[in-house]
Amino acid sequence: MAKLVLIGSGLAGGLLAAYLGRRGYDVDLYERRADPREGNIVGGRSINLAISTRGIHALEQIGIAEEALQHAIPMRGRMIHDRSGELHFSPYDVDPKKCINSIGRAALNTTVIEAAQRYPNVRVHFNHKCTEVYLESASARFETAEGAVTARGDAVIGVDGAFSAVRKSMQSQIANFQYDESYLAHGYKELTTPPGLDGSWRMEKNALHIWPRKSFMMIALPNPDGSFTCTLFWEFEGPRSFATMKTDDDVRSFFDEEFPDAVPLMPTLLEDFQNNPTGSLVTIRCAPWFYRDKVCLVGDAAHAVVPFYGQGMNAAFEDCVVLDECLELFPESRERAFTEYFRRRKQNADALAELAIANFIEMRDKTASKTFRAKKKLDHALEAALPGIYLPLYTMVTFTRTPYTKAAKRAQIQDALVYACLLIIAAILVAALLWLVAT
Repeated sequence: MAKLVLIGSGLAGGLLAAYLGRRGYDVDLYERRADPREGNIVGGRSINLAISTRGIHALEQIGIAEEALQHAIPMRGRMIHDRSGELHFSPYDVDPKKCINSIGRAALNTTVIEAAQRYPNVRVHFNHKCTEVYLESASARFETAEGAVTARGDAVIGVDGAFSAVRKSMQSQIANFQYDESYLAHGYKELTTPPGLDGSWRMEKNALHIWPRKSFMMIALPNPDGSFTCTLFWEFEGPRSFATMKTDDDVRSFFDEEFPDAVPLMPTLLEDFQNNPTGSLVTIRCAPWFYRDKVCLVGDAAHAVVPFYGQGMNAAFEDCVVLDECLELFPESRERAFTEYFRRRKQNADALAELAIANFIEMRDKTASKTFRAKKKLDHALEAALPGIYLPLYTMVTFTRTPYTKAAKRAQIQDALVYACLLIIAAILVAALLWLVAT
């Protein structure tokens, strides 16, 4: 069986190594960071995630879903926080059993790495920073504490994130390689709401909390220890932005005005704001995702998206499922498998990128609107009245495995039909009123 060199042992890298190990490949998985099981977690960077149907399905296929989800916290909907402190709960789905799950990155990363290591043909190497990939020879060069080393295989698979070293090598070695990266004007900063003195959650545990403020917002996801990980999404520059927060008084004044109900729950607000990095939000598109039968990209390395649909990790896990299916479909031709994987996933990754940006606008601008909440209630009413026929976009993306492109197109058709029906009903009512007045 072929030898595969995987670069990046993050969430998708660990999971893919498990899939490939199960399929019998000889796998060497390399990671630039130290072993996450030793507590080497970078503070202020995406501590927890939202896993839903697509991601759970990928874990189920390798037999680790129950193990991975044992510490996850179900979130049944969005809890909207007005400036006044008034709360509005909006369920994700008409079925209360359909939830997204807040899950710790470190715990999930440990689970997938250990799943991969259960296969004797999978080896994991930490503290190996990839500096170059040589496409023709399917080899990679790494920097380690002991010096540079080279790994060779029959193929190299890049699962090394948005700023992928594997993709960078493809850019420099493949003529006409297509690459585009676009950044939002907004950045993000992670903050913390600690648990109560008795270890309890000080806000509703089973909800994703949102403080929508038109051009910016803050969200909070629950953690098993009773804390919440909060993330402020705000413009980098402008008259009111990260750039204008010069002093502790500036920060305190801003939070007191915009998030008055959250401030009493955040005793380390000033320290967190000053010490945690301000991250950027990037969308990356590229093509092709493979080079012959030698190199392939998976997850954020191929299609990084902004986090506002909670689908980045879920989509990367779905990549692992699809690539595994394609390798099974074409066992004698890895290039055909890579080609089919790219064909199936590229258009869906592009569709997700658009959906994620649109959902940012929805979360920050629309969730506080009575009209928006009314539309959500209508969606749920139609879903209940027409089961299997009418499915809201969020439901299709989050609670089914419908391809992202099909979900987006179906939602457009549904919305057009709903608005047309509402216009017809309105026209009939107006005509009826006019008739009554005339008679």
